[in-house]
Amino acid sequence: MIISALALALGFASVNSSQRVTLRLGFITLYGVPLTAVAFGSLLVGMLVMLVAGIRTDLKVRRILRDRLEAEDREERSRFVDGDQQELFREAKEKI
Repeated sequence: MIISALALALGFASVNSSQRVTLRLGFITLYGVPLTAVAFGSLLVGMLVMLVAGIRTDLKVRRILRDRLEAEDREERSRFVDGDQQELFREAKEKI
C-alpha cells in the first residue's frame, strides 16, 4: 500500500515536473509555482488542519475513557474487598 502510494506520487511528480501554475492565496499571488509543489503542499496543509481539528475531539474521548476506567476501578475495588483476608507478610511490615 505504501509502496504504491509512493510510486503514484513519484509518477505524478515526474509527469508534471515542468508544469507551472499561478497560485492566488487571497492576500498574495505567486506566479510560476511548480504544480508538484502545490499538490504536495496542499496535502501537508490538509494533514495539519486535520491534526489541529482532531486534537480537541481526541482529548475529549480520552477524558471520557479515563473517567470510565477510574469509575470501573473504584467499583471493582469496593466490590471485591474480602474482610476475612489476613495479612501474609505481617512480620515484614513490622520490621519496616
